[in-house]
Amino acid sequence: MRASVTINSSPAIYSSNFARTLRVLTLTPFYPSAQNPQEGGFIAEVLPFTERLGIMNEVLAVQPLHRARARAVNSEIPCQWKRHFSVPGNIGLPTAGSLMAVRLNSHTRKLHRERHIDLIHAHAALPCGDAAARLSHKWGVPFVVSVHGLDVYSERQAGRAFGAWCRRISERVYRKAHAVICISEKVREQLADVPANTMVICNGVDPRLFFPAPEEASPHTILSVGNLIPTKGHVVLLRAFADLLKFFPNCELEIIGDGPERRNLERLTTDLKIRSQVRFLGKKSRDSVAMAMRRCTIFALPSGYEGLGCVYLEAMACAKPAIACEGQGIQGIIEHGVNGLLVPAEAHEQLSNALQMLLHSDDFRHRIGNAARATVLHRHTIEHQAEQLARLYRECVS
Repeated sequence: MRASVTINSSPAIYSSNFARTLRVLTLTPFYPSAQNPQEGGFIAEVLPFTERLGIMNEVLAVQPLHRARARAVNSEIPCQWKRHFSVPGNIGLPTAGSLMAVRLNSHTRKLHRERHIDLIHAHAALPCGDAAARLSHKWGVPFVVSVHGLDVYSERQAGRAFGAWCRRISERVYRKAHAVICISEKVREQLADVPANTMVICNGVDPRLFFPAPEEASPHTILSVGNLIPTKGHVVLLRAFADLLKFFPNCELEIIGDGPERRNLERLTTDLKIRSQVRFLGKKSRDSVAMAMRRCTIFALPSGYEGLGCVYLEAMACAKPAIACEGQGIQGIIEHGVNGLLVPAEAHEQLSNALQMLLHSDDFRHRIGNAARATVLHRHTIEHQAEQLARLYRECVS
């Protein structure tokens, strides 16, 4: 079994003046598009920072043919969108990587011949990691794969019928990869039985976009940001907020995000008689999310299924106390009662108590927020992430 290591989180000075420029091909199903400019921001935003460290980036964003065609959006590091055949539904996931590799073979071979790709960085084992492993073998260049969620084998996505098939392919990808990048220790734990070179590189935050500002004096605002799907815990949040209003009747709750649960959640606010104090804001731009985090009082997302949760780090960078659930990836960063609060999943009473505790004491709330900001600046900025990625790339090609 190859060793599992954690990349040192302290910044190192890497410069193209002292090391040759590397060209990295990023292969990802997540990237900002005209239809969804926020999708894959956690991938796109770090790339300009790696370029300052001598990493030239080529990005291929991929999507199956049966989905609506994505249109590229202006970004600092542009991408090409490539469509590939994939059988719709769960049955298509195990074979999507091999079909993607066939589709990309001609284009990537030409790209490699003209610009010489030193390394492939795939995001998620299926389908991009599987495709990267095949292209890597053809070109004779290394590849790495990032794992962004707790479902490291895609079994949750594929379902019972195809889960074992997905697991076999994913394990093969992890074994062949020069490195498997996990966004948290929690994610790496899921790979403990796989003979792979795993390491933790957390997603970073841009402190120039997410920075402190005075919270609004009145009313107190609880903010939540996340897709409106069951695992994000919005039902728990709404019930906790209803309890909170008994003690702080002037509070408001803002929910940024959209998804299939929106109608059910809106109906619940009516049932709980809190509809007038809950605002469903839908999808928002990065700037709008950052502005909302700067003006809120507390950030809360009681998600029960998070590999890390960039939104917690973004709120922390704004010096806001963040409330998350125990047992998730963010627990490796949030220390309960020091730089944030952790509550049990599915426990709206404990969440309500945590909100009340923060609102009862301005001093406690501000102390938590300041410690949260310090945590991010110390080791979780986007510059930290770029430094770690650049160092890893150079180790893989050396």
